[in-house]
Amino acid sequence: MNGLHIKRNHRKTLNLAMAAGLLVTFGLMPVAAFAQGMMGGMNMMHGADVKLVQQQGDYRPLRIPAILEPDETIGNARHYTLIMDEGQTEFREGAQTATLGYNGSYLGPTLVLRKGEDIKVTLRNQMEEETTVHWHGVLVPSNADGGPHQVVNPGAERDVKFNVKQEAATLWYHPHTMGKTAEQVYGGLAGFILLKDDNELSQGLPGEYGVDDVPLVVQDRSFTQDMQFDFPGSYNADGTLGDTLLVNGTIHAAFDVTTELLRLRLLNGSNARIYDFELSDGRPFLQIASDGGLLNEPVKMQSVRLTPGERAEIMVSLKGMNQGEYLDLTSGNTTVLRLNVAGVLKPNGNVPVTLNQLAAAADNGTVDRRFVLFGMGAMVSINGDVFDMKRVDETGIANQDEIWEIYNRPDMMGGMLHSFHLHGTQFRVLTREGVLPPLNERGWKDTVALDPGERVRILVRFVEPGLFMYHCHILEHEDNGMMGQIEITAK
Repeated sequence: MNGLHIKRNHRKTLNLAMAAGLLVTFGLMPVAAFAQGMMGGMNMMHGADVKLVQQQGDYRPLRIPAILEPDETIGNARHYTLIMDEGQTEFREGAQTATLGYNGSYLGPTLVLRKGEDIKVTLRNQMEEETTVHWHGVLVPSNADGGPHQVVNPGAERDVKFNVKQEAATLWYHPHTMGKTAEQVYGGLAGFILLKDDNELSQGLPGEYGVDDVPLVVQDRSFTQDMQFDFPGSYNADGTLGDTLLVNGTIHAAFDVTTELLRLRLLNGSNARIYDFELSDGRPFLQIASDGGLLNEPVKMQSVRLTPGERAEIMVSLKGMNQGEYLDLTSGNTTVLRLNVAGVLKPNGNVPVTLNQLAAAADNGTVDRRFVLFGMGAMVSINGDVFDMKRVDETGIANQDEIWEIYNRPDMMGGMLHSFHLHGTQFRVLTREGVLPPLNERGWKDTVALDPGERVRILVRFVEPGLFMYHCHILEHEDNGMMGQIEITAK
């Protein structure tokens, strides 16, 4: 990446933050002085807001990530290669930005996998620094999970193997490098994984990739005057925000719609920004899937909120619209994607009344484990601890149901939202503040948002033994140690 200066400046910022944190911890600096210095010198205030700039001028065609073809197919086995590398990407005409990507200069190709397949992925690191590849939402053995333990060094390769055991879902892959996740994702390392199964394929849902079934990774970035990513200048230990919206790496993106129904697979791939997705004319849409798969029934929505790492599949109907008309997908006052009607819309697919057959999540009213999320900036923790790769924080048993309570403890400034992600499994949300979650949160989840002061209970079952991470998915919090790990043993 054309940014060794970026890395050095970023490391200096983190080192100063960590040093100040240690002074507070050992009583050598008053908490108030620490807070004042951190907020004043490093722009780390709770809720520090960077507004998205509404782009002007011509729209640019939405980039659609290519589907990654296997290197080799033998029966039910597929072998793929992902190459992590540095490159140059043109976000605006005539300007090249130093970026990171998989098998290209920015972002990565889409892996389309089917339940029951045996997958091998060769990870080749051609960057100048170490990285990992985490399979976010995929049920994989712990030695393939891609957490900070499974580093791929510069110039090295690593093979990961797993069997696809779960149902159809929109998942993704991205780095989980210790202390470097935020910067590497910001640089461009992220890609989609689309899982298929017989149930989904039998539903008649729109499924022509890039035509009526469109993946959208939504990210915010800031640029310097010479169109380089301004990660050091924008860095905020409570979550780095950008003023420019990118969708699949496209600024001011538009998509030509040719069908009456459009399936949008939404992924919040930002470091910290929260999106409330709506349609510009106020029409409702149907949410058909959450993080880990199809909901039992479509849920009629006016808006869906996604925090970092969360996904939602929505169905948008443009039936009755004419060529030349358009509809915008928005978040707040910002256009995320313009949907242009590009001719007479073709009838396609349908949205069944019943999509899935998930059993009701069993809730006996108890709590087996409690997790307290707390802090800001470099002073974040789970259950009072900062991540130590050599420490096992929790132990559990495979194929055993547990109920976890996650509490987002406010601080003296009121606190901030945290996005809790669990590796190695998909869970069910049981309650928010003692009441049932909204209908669109009653399917499979791997990431759940908690507002300050909120308690959420989830039903967890690990199917694989091994060591798995849990953490805040605000990437800067993750880098600053708002993580823990649970060791699961066979029953």
